[in-house]
Amino acid sequence: MSREINEIMPLSNIPDWKERLARQDAFLSGKAERPVVHIVVPRAKQEPPLTERRYKTLKDRWLDPVYVAETATWRVRNTEYLGDALPAAWPNLGPEVFSAYFGAELEYSETTAWAVPNLHNWADADKLVFSEDNFYWKKTRELTDALLEAGKGLFYTGITDIHPGGDAVAAFRDPLNLNMDMLDNPDELKNLLARLEKSYFELFDKMHGHLRAAGQPCSSWIGIVSSKKFYIPSNDFSCMISPEMFNEFFLPGFIRECQHLEASIYHLDGPDAVRHLDSLLKIKELSALQWVRGAGRSLSQHCIDIYKKCQAADKGIFLYISSMEELEFLVENLSPRGVWLSAYLPNRLEAEAVLRRIDRWA
Repeated sequence: MSREINEIMPLSNIPDWKERLARQDAFLSGKAERPVVHIVVPRAKQEPPLTERRYKTLKDRWLDPVYVAETATWRVRNTEYLGDALPAAWPNLGPEVFSAYFGAELEYSETTAWAVPNLHNWADADKLVFSEDNFYWKKTRELTDALLEAGKGLFYTGITDIHPGGDAVAAFRDPLNLNMDMLDNPDELKNLLARLEKSYFELFDKMHGHLRAAGQPCSSWIGIVSSKKFYIPSNDFSCMISPEMFNEFFLPGFIRECQHLEASIYHLDGPDAVRHLDSLLKIKELSALQWVRGAGRSLSQHCIDIYKKCQAADKGIFLYISSMEELEFLVENLSPRGVWLSAYLPNRLEAEAVLRRIDRWA
């Protein structure tokens, strides 16, 4: 085992955690000769539900460190982690929390959050400044520390969902305004992107260093747990723009983001984002891609062609599977090398059937 793995907190509920961690490292290193498999199922015997807490608002519930830590602990204790899966939790404040670090306010629903646009005039762009005293930054640290305490020996704690770059500016401006900004205010946009990038690197390193000092590997919402310093570059806004605009305004930042990390997996969000695939595959430092095919879209030959294109470029691919039929389709059409398979299955019987089939593929 590497020195980095030996410095990580052991998990008392996963005897082979080191081996699983090494296999997840191999995926991000491009050295996984067989699929890395992340399967979770509900435990047959469930612990009683948590006592319901009452809150004045949904936001209060999201921001309560006791609720967050108790919920994560209950979920892990009621879940069985199979294959290469490792239990992890992360301080989720919604996908636009990075923009909140610069003064945007967040509104919360039952399942997600969004930022209220706060940059109505480009003359005010310099007012978007990060501060250690920012409410959402301090809350991120508070939730992280609550998870670290609750997770000792039980689960790993990861980094929150950070969307810098185009997604951050879309939160400040509103996506429709940002579309026009690329035509009307290109210099102002590029200047803001450069400032946000510098702050992103500093904030990410603070989060990563804090977790590393607590014996944690690197993880976040995507489910990968690694001793490597990795993250998930993304630009959900990109589905609204051309490859030319993407390459001019955002691609250089992604190259630098991947260079800042030891490994990276790009979150390609939706069928309209595929138009940027060729540009992304040219990033030498990019390790892998996770393509979200779109709600209700099943596997097809079109999907397989995209995955084959990634494999031909020597990039790993991250896939969710929901049935044995989907798995068979993948086995028939893809190489097992550099594949991550993630599945949330209803019971251990189905999970073991999937694991046996993957063993025959590898």
